[in-house]
This record gives sequence, C-alpha cells and structure tokens, in this order.
Amino acid sequence: METRLGLKENLRQFSLLVLVNMLVGGMVGLERTVLPLVGTEEFGIDSDIVIFSFIIAFGIVKAFTNLISGVLADQYTRKQVLVAGWLVGLPVPFLLAWGPSWNWIVVANVLLGISQGLAWSMTVNMKIDLVGPEKRGLAMGLNEAAGYGAVGITALLTGYLASNYGLRPQPFYIGIVYTLLGLALSIRLVKDTRTFTLLEASKNLVIDKQSPRQKPGLWAVFKQVSFNNKNLFSVSQAGMINNLNDGMSWGVFPVLFVSAGVGLEGVGWIKAVYPFVWGVGQIVTGPLADRIGRKPLIVWGMVVQAFGHVIIGIEYFPPLVSGLSGSVMLGIGTAMVYPSLLAAVGDASAPEWRASALGVYRFWRDIGYAVGALIAGVVASWFGLVWAVHLAGLLTLASGIFVWSAMTEPNRLSR
Repeated sequence: METRLGLKENLRQFSLLVLVNMLVGGMVGLERTVLPLVGTEEFGIDSDIVIFSFIIAFGIVKAFTNLISGVLADQYTRKQVLVAGWLVGLPVPFLLAWGPSWNWIVVANVLLGISQGLAWSMTVNMKIDLVGPEKRGLAMGLNEAAGYGAVGITALLTGYLASNYGLRPQPFYIGIVYTLLGLALSIRLVKDTRTFTLLEASKNLVIDKQSPRQKPGLWAVFKQVSFNNKNLFSVSQAGMINNLNDGMSWGVFPVLFVSAGVGLEGVGWIKAVYPFVWGVGQIVTGPLADRIGRKPLIVWGMVVQAFGHVIIGIEYFPPLVSGLSGSVMLGIGTAMVYPSLLAAVGDASAPEWRASALGVYRFWRDIGYAVGALIAGVVASWFGLVWAVHLAGLLTLASGIFVWSAMTEPNRLSR
C-alpha cells in the first residue's frame, strides 16, 4: 500500500494510537487523587517534601527518558520503543496497590516515569509522522485530549473507589487492565511509522529558518532546543512552567482540599476536572493552533492558567467551589497551551531530527513536574499550601509574558 501523509489517509492507525494514548494517560490518572493521601493517611508522613517525593521522582525520570526516547526511536523503531514503555510499566499498578512502604511507591513512580517517557513520546511522534506538517496542531490536540481525558476520568474513578472501598488496593486495579490492554494493542496492532518520516523528509518541508536541515547529534539538538533557537527556547520554558503547575496541583490539591473539609469524592472531582477539561479542550485548541498560529494560544493559555491559580488561592469561595472553578480555568489554559507547544516544536525541527527535538522539549517540560513538586513542598513547609498556589500563578504569568515578547510565529505552510 502506498505511503501517504494525512489524517484521513491514516485514520485507522491514527485512531488506534489515540486509544493507546488513552491507556498511557490513564496510568498517570491512577495517582492523581489517591496517592498523596496514601502517604499522609496510610504511611503517616507529615513532611510535604517527602509526600511530594513520588512526583519529583516521576518528573526527573520521565524527563531524562524523554531526552533519550528520540535517540532510541531513531536507532530502533518507534513501535519497539512504545512496546518497551509498556513492559517497564507492567509492575507499576501492583506496587501502588500492595507496596509495603513509601519507598516502594517511589520505585513505582520511577518505573512509571520511564514507561511514560517511552510510551507517550512515541504516540506523539507517530501521530506527527502520520499527518504531516499542515495538521500537526489537530494531531497533537487529539493525542493529548485522549491522554489527559483519560487522566481525568481515571482520577474520578479512583476517587470514587477510594471513598467506597479504601485507599488501597481497589483503586489501582484499573491500572492492571490498562497495562495489559496497552501492551497487547501495541504488540499486535500498532505499525511503525518510519516510512512516513522518510516521505516527509523527501518533500523538503522545513518550516523554521533558524533550524538546521542536516541531522545533528543529540548535544547539538539539545542546544538548539534549549537556547540556540529563540522559538524553541520560548516553547521549552513555557512547557516547563506549564508542567510545574501540574506537578504542584498533583501534590498540593488533595492535601489542601482535604484539610479544608472537602471529602474524597469532592477531591476526586477537583482532580478530574483539570485534566478532563485540559484533554477535551484540545480537540478544539489543536486545530485552532493550525488556523490562528501557536503563539496566541500559548500566551493567552498561560494567562488563563494564572487566573485559575488566583481563583483557588484567594480563599473567598467555599473550598469545593473554588477548587472546581480554578481547576476548570487551569484545564482551559492548559488545553490552549499543550498542543500548540508540541506543534511549535514540530514546526521548528526537520523530520530527520524531530524525534530528538521533541525528546529535548519534553525533557524540559517534564522537569517541570519535579520543579513544581519541590517548590510546592518547600513553600508549603514554610508558608503553607496556599502560597504554593500563589507562586505557581506568578511564574505562569511571567512565562506567558516572556513568550509574548520573545517568540515569533513561523509560516507553517511554507515549502
């Protein structure tokens, strides 16, 4: 069969990858509502930094795995790396459900970070490979909608299970289904997409004139994405701050709202609304980024997220109302930002080294999990949990202003 770029032309394989990424995202959703409370209530940990250590471990490991995932995809195949990600993730739900100490929870998150770094990176790369340059925003919107929609749904389900059956092990049974199904689909049905990258490279569709055409080494790509290319630097710092918000909310929100008198089901709704709105919203914002450009959505998405922090942090509304309202704003802002950032990296990198460029961007983005959890733990220890929310909002606003001043919008359709 002839290899052709495009969403319609590759709809079956694209749809399969959407389903696979739902399962990948669901694995992160397992932890969003329940795991911080496992630390405080089951293991009796009273240090915010220790409680957030599982997020720090997850973020650092996932970031470095992202960095090498592109190199692995170039050396082997995207499908092989995807399958490896699922294999590494197989023990995770078992460790979360029955790990006898907090150290085992941290180990589970190290494995989860590796698994996510390999599997999610490959679903991103494979969808970009399939659709070509003109539909990258749509492709990333659908990919991230599937992943983070599943995060939200799973967070809600685990909150329900925890409120009815206890914090462990029942909420983590879902993860066993996710891993087995994701591995089976990836082995049996997913096809590799290397031929699509070769086809795109042959068409000479380079978009960002700052970027080299020839494939550079990993260190050269790292420098290009991290500081040499102004657009990629803008994207990388915005991605890091965006996930700083997620890492902060992951650890802070369950403890903050339980201490404010919100029940487990209420916390489950708060934790579900953020990624669910984030996920579903990208169905709209992904294609919108193809129409109006990446920069406007990135800038205003960061501003909307900062406003969400204000709603949560002012302590004016009842806790459940402020939690739900602020989480909706965080979800809308993140939906604006997330596919736009990924598509912008695709714009600024040639097909020959795009997987490595995405790996470097995702390295900086997911370091934000660790930075957010660490900052939240330190600030919460000194000033209280709500001040961690305030600081995250200020950093988000500053990041959006920087993108507005530094990033230029490339002509995505130039040939």
